[in-house]
Amino acid sequence: MTSSKDLKKQLRKEALARRDALDEFWRVEIALEMAETAKEKIDFEPGRIVSGFWPMRSEVDVRPLMFALREKGARLCLPAILDKTTMVFRELVRGAPMVEMGFGTVGPHEEAEVLDPTLMLVPLAAFDARGHRIGYGAGYYDRAIAKLAEKGIAPRLIGIAFDCQEVGRVPEENHDVVIPEILTESGLRRFTPEL
Repeated sequence: MTSSKDLKKQLRKEALARRDALDEFWRVEIALEMAETAKEKIDFEPGRIVSGFWPMRSEVDVRPLMFALREKGARLCLPAILDKTTMVFRELVRGAPMVEMGFGTVGPHEEAEVLDPTLMLVPLAAFDARGHRIGYGAGYYDRAIAKLAEKGIAPRLIGIAFDCQEVGRVPEENHDVVIPEILTESGLRRFTPEL
């Protein structure tokens, strides 16, 4: 019998292969369309702290989406990997220095203010119709969300993906965080907790 970890690894590999096969120029157009969708569908009070992410490999480029949310009054931050288990969110402001964060991404310099997001755009490798996600295997987001919960913060979580990353069913593990909303090229989808 295949373990949950091995099954997740296989589903991740297959979903990422589908994502990698998407046309590069199409992905750019979709990123711009998703930013327009976000303007219409993602409501919040001005000043809300929103975490995005710097895209790596063939991920959805959320920078247009982040710009759209900033135009609506969001205060932006990006993840910063501090060590093998710890990720924090540093404020993203115009003109501030950016540094390499590993994994082919960049983020705000260590002098940037650390913020606690109340709306998180969450990258993922695969997802299912229940909102279960497969990340990249390191668990950074699961731990960061758990740390926010310890502080009494329950951020609104919106996964960011392409439709081709959806799989039949993600095997569950105790530490997994369910993502109740996912933004794809089809729009903002809301999931029921369990089917």
